[in-house]
Amino acid sequence: MKRVPFARLFSLAARQLLRDARAGELRVLFFALLVAVAASSAIGYFSARLNDAMLLRASEFLAADLRLSGSTPASQEQIDAGLKLGLDHAQAVEFSSVVAAQDGIQLASVKAANSLYPLRGELRSAAEPYAREEVGPGPRPGEVWAEARLMVALNLKIGDELEIGAKTLRLSRVLTYDPDTAGDFYSLTPRVLMHLDDLAATEVVQPGSRVRFRELWRGDANALAAYRQAVEAGLEPNQRLEDARDGNRQVGGALGRAERYLNLASLAAVLLAGVAVALSAARFAARRFDASALLRCLGLSRREALVLFGLQLALLGLLASVLGALLGWAGQHVLFHLLRGLIPDDLPPADLWPALAGMATGLVALAGFALPPLAALGRVPPLRVLRRDMLPVPASSWLVYGAALVALGLIMWRLSLDLKLTLALLGGGLLAALVLGGLLLIGLQSLRRLLQRAALPWRLGLGQLLRHPLAAAGQSLAFGLILLAMALIALLRGELLDTWQDQLPDDAPNHFALNVLPAERDAFAARLAELSPHPAPLYPVVPGRLIMINDEPVRQLVTKESRGERAIQRDLSLTWANELPSDNLISAGSWWGAEHTSELPGVSVEAELAESLQLQLGDRLRFNVGGIEREAQVTSLRQVDWDSFQPNFYMIFEPQTLQDLPATYLTSFYLPPGQDAELIKLSRAFPSVTLLQVDALLAQLRSILAQVTLAIEYVLLFVLAAGITVLLAGLQATLDERIRQGALLRALGAERKLLISARRAEFGLLGAAAGLLAALGCELVSFLLYRYAFDMSWQPHPWLLLLPLIGALLIGLAGVLGTRRALNASPLSVLREG
Repeated sequence: MKRVPFARLFSLAARQLLRDARAGELRVLFFALLVAVAASSAIGYFSARLNDAMLLRASEFLAADLRLSGSTPASQEQIDAGLKLGLDHAQAVEFSSVVAAQDGIQLASVKAANSLYPLRGELRSAAEPYAREEVGPGPRPGEVWAEARLMVALNLKIGDELEIGAKTLRLSRVLTYDPDTAGDFYSLTPRVLMHLDDLAATEVVQPGSRVRFRELWRGDANALAAYRQAVEAGLEPNQRLEDARDGNRQVGGALGRAERYLNLASLAAVLLAGVAVALSAARFAARRFDASALLRCLGLSRREALVLFGLQLALLGLLASVLGALLGWAGQHVLFHLLRGLIPDDLPPADLWPALAGMATGLVALAGFALPPLAALGRVPPLRVLRRDMLPVPASSWLVYGAALVALGLIMWRLSLDLKLTLALLGGGLLAALVLGGLLLIGLQSLRRLLQRAALPWRLGLGQLLRHPLAAAGQSLAFGLILLAMALIALLRGELLDTWQDQLPDDAPNHFALNVLPAERDAFAARLAELSPHPAPLYPVVPGRLIMINDEPVRQLVTKESRGERAIQRDLSLTWANELPSDNLISAGSWWGAEHTSELPGVSVEAELAESLQLQLGDRLRFNVGGIEREAQVTSLRQVDWDSFQPNFYMIFEPQTLQDLPATYLTSFYLPPGQDAELIKLSRAFPSVTLLQVDALLAQLRSILAQVTLAIEYVLLFVLAAGITVLLAGLQATLDERIRQGALLRALGAERKLLISARRAEFGLLGAAAGLLAALGCELVSFLLYRYAFDMSWQPHPWLLLLPLIGALLIGLAGVLGTRRALNASPLSVLREG
């Protein structure tokens, strides 16, 4: 038999696709693919560019995109490597020094920076203490800026002279904000900013001085990556490269939760669109059984028939994928326009990867879900031309649909790169579908006994469901999946945002008080209680360094790549407490109690640090505290909420362990706006206390929450569009049979009002069942997500019991409107065609 050339098949497929463009199943299939690709592309673009935006914002806490810091100056080769790559470069040197004024001396943290500092963020200052802030360049040579607390301590005013080492400088402005110290909660001394050109004249920095040299770099991502690769291998032991990812815990935590939610919304949209593709592809194949049989009679082989119809789907998929990618690209521009003013204007454009990933998502979903019905087209017997009742031999559905689910799972994992999130959504949804689908089949069978006493519209409506119980269960599951996805996204949207807002309330602590002396503790706490509604407890602080783990030097146990490496390179703030802090949670072991019988005192370790240091319960830790060694045994591990802006510690000791050592106290508190005068009074009443403002960090976190909230509202539109697509696909899947049934009933004398009532009963019952399935499934999936993906406590949601009513109204209305063709079709023409 002569084979048909591929070009001829391609031409025939294109002509048939154009001819069938008005077919309902093709429109739904096209729209389903369009939504899937647009959703994944838009969210992919948005996530990538939002990540870039947040990295730029987080870079403010480094004052650069990349920072090379060390206790010795960078080599000329390290500097030249960055300059050759075209990176912007600034320098800063930080050290502690006694500064002198006419009325006294004060230990201060001094930063000497050149005129290009900062490369990221803004330097802000004021003309007088606690006056209005202004943005501008740093001090000029011969000038110095100082924090208001230093001016209070030394009774300084603008224009006074300040001595730093051998150099006398004029105090020209009040330093209010320098970006790379915004998150340095434990800087115990007031900050001073001077020009780098004056550093040598101070004669403060000498060989052996404790100094931090910082080389700041700014540029595009490729040049920064090239610079990192060029210098990283040659870093000295005392040097460190840092970027925004190594920065603030609070910013990183907020971004992480936002990204997980957006990924979840994207997965829900793709899952819904995949179901719509499956339903539409099934109708696509069923309506082409006759065409396939006729083509087989005209000499087309099984393989050529499969190629012909496969080409139609491929052309449709490519067109929908390209348009969907363009729609996703445009959609993320709309979203960033809505977010203008909240994110930087100089965002780098995203590459083509999100668009390509979105197109691959649509095509893989089409191939996976369209394979079963497409394979059936190749097995249509030619005899069907004469006998319409002959159907193709069914394939192994478990194998084919199993492969489709695996493909969909891989797509969802690739979109989120989060195995827990993917398994919780896909696995929870499948488990709910299997269990609840079985219950629905049992429920449908039990309805047969009720038909005898039911009214005629109910008998017609329920009869349609009982005639094909598997199809009815499948439809109810599809509708239930729509309601489940929408309810789940709405539920998480509300609860996650509420949780984040609760973690960052309006009265979140915006000041830290450090270096509170023991003799002033009670008086300071009493004064703080008058100023702040909810001050945190005063925690004792003793600086100490971890030196031994189980009698082995800690430096031999911790690799340079470990997070714990930073913890052993500096003194930790050690404390002790009788009660577990309110924002801490014991994850292993137990808090102090009668069951602690070891000879050594106990210590509770923050869980992430314990994992980095490979610590286990019962390990013995030795600390050097001011030349005195103390040993303790790990009795518990703690999960710490670093987003709470409360004092948090890596190590909390059992009481009586460190109480004989000299300590100061630390706390945090909220000071309402407009209380600057009270802050000055507090600083003057307790001159030894260091007051740190963290308003800038709080403002940044609230800005991130505002962005996330708007983004979530926007992403919900894609989930809604995907849900509508599934609903239309489900209605289209049974439209042909409904048209024939309606024509027959009208030919037998049924009135239009009776048919509408029957449709209402059928779809109302389907909607109620789908709502019940959605409520139960939503609880199951939310439990899995809360426990394994979002680390949140789960509790029942009674409002989900409204879903059966919502489902009955929504799907009942959509069913009546979506099947109106079955009421409008001419009975005579339909019966003649049959």
